Amino acid sequence: MITAYKAFHKDLTCTMGRGTFQYEEGKWFEEPEANCRRNGFHCAENPLDCLSYYGDMENSVYYLVLADGDINEDGGDSKISCTRIRLVKRLDKERFVMHAMQYLYEHPQRESCFVKKDRGTAEKDFVIVRGKNPAARGRAGTILGLLKESEGSRQIEEIAVYTAGEQGIEPMAWYGIDGREEP
Repeated sequence: MITAYKAFHKDLTCTMGRGTFQYEEGKWFEEPEANCRRNGFHCAENPLDCLSYYGDMENSVYYLVLADGDINEDGGDSKISCTRIRLVKRLDKERFVMHAMQYLYEHPQRESCFVKKDRGTAEKDFVIVRGKNPAARGRAGTILGLLKESEGSRQIEEIAVYTAGEQGIEPMAWYGIDGREEP
């Protein structure tokens, strides 16, 4: 059994090879075969990979899922297909970013097109920035995720999450890992 992530339309439907499939939280669903290119229930080990399929956070929902049974890996990203799946918990934007940052902490060598290097601005819902001295900014309500790398390696030594417009984090000002405003 693998803990993974899956995205859906707001009504918990998503597209499968045969059309639209309706999911329910807490219920196991089963398919006879799992192949990332053809069938099975698709999900991803890295939450950020869900954004490649359901990138509009305002019109999508994101879940922590359990993937079980036969499991097939894609090889292109962390997408997998499985014969059994169960929706465990819905993730709001902040929890989604925190789970993504935990994944990056556990897999520091993996790359993601959704992570900025050194400095980044949250264009829509969030930004994750990693580097030796990461800094982020965003409009009010956006999530700012910061991952500080160790000197001389890509290992993550510190993680911080802030919401622009809350707890002294001013919208569109640059902030570092320590929550202090940067020039």
